[in-house]
Amino acid sequence: MAAFSQTEVKPVRFGVVVFPGSNCDADSYDAVRSFTGADARYFWHKDTGLTGLDCVILPGGFSYGDYLRCGAIARFSPIMAAVKNFADEGGLVIGICNGFQILLEAGMLPGAMHQNEGLKFVCKLVNLRVENNETPFTTGYERGQVIKIPIAHREGNYFIDEAGLAEIEANGQVIVRYCDESGETTAEANPNGSLGNIAGVCNKERNVFGLMPHPERVCDEIVGGTGGRGVFESIISGVAAEAAGASIAAEAAGEMKDILGNIGNERPR
Repeated sequence: MAAFSQTEVKPVRFGVVVFPGSNCDADSYDAVRSFTGADARYFWHKDTGLTGLDCVILPGGFSYGDYLRCGAIARFSPIMAAVKNFADEGGLVIGICNGFQILLEAGMLPGAMHQNEGLKFVCKLVNLRVENNETPFTTGYERGQVIKIPIAHREGNYFIDEAGLAEIEANGQVIVRYCDESGETTAEANPNGSLGNIAGVCNKERNVFGLMPHPERVCDEIVGGTGGRGVFESIISGVAAEAAGASIAAEAAGEMKDILGNIGNERPR
């Protein structure tokens, strides 16, 4: 039996959606491209298709000036139909800060956002406790691990009704919570009044993730930390492993087909 051929390793492909008012799109793009085995390209909000991608990023900023409500206008951008279709087909989608707000407004994640308690814009480093490390976005962390990531928002006070809260808690959809340095989810560690200290949630299928903190801003020690690297490492390693497995399976199937074909062609002497 011939040995398996060396399959070309393709980069994990990210698409960064740019809305009018986005201001973290370049940060997300640069963060992705800092990882070996990953590449990124921009998509404009008026685009109507997403092709050749493994993960879509909805970045932070103030899409459409945050008029009406954060994300309320961006949810109607032409690109969002493609984002929803991409997610429905199993593609990975991550919304960061304003991107999280857009996913909530679009109904792609459960819950809603209120203005911060105190009605002030909050910009600082916070501690997060990883609640679920069995998602495509968090396998690079340990469950219960405390990471330090910055926030920068005025409308990050996550809310969901009692039944919805019970459901996302039971399903393991709460991915990260605000906590203190020891991992305790205290009121003092909650920067915005978010229900249950919730900082990020995913959908039931776990392929759509939204969080208010900015992992793309802490991917290099030179900018103050690397707490966000695990998010991108998780995505990249997971997609790469799945692609490698599919490639090996396809090669094995091809080899077996050749063997069976040769056996069928052999004649008794």
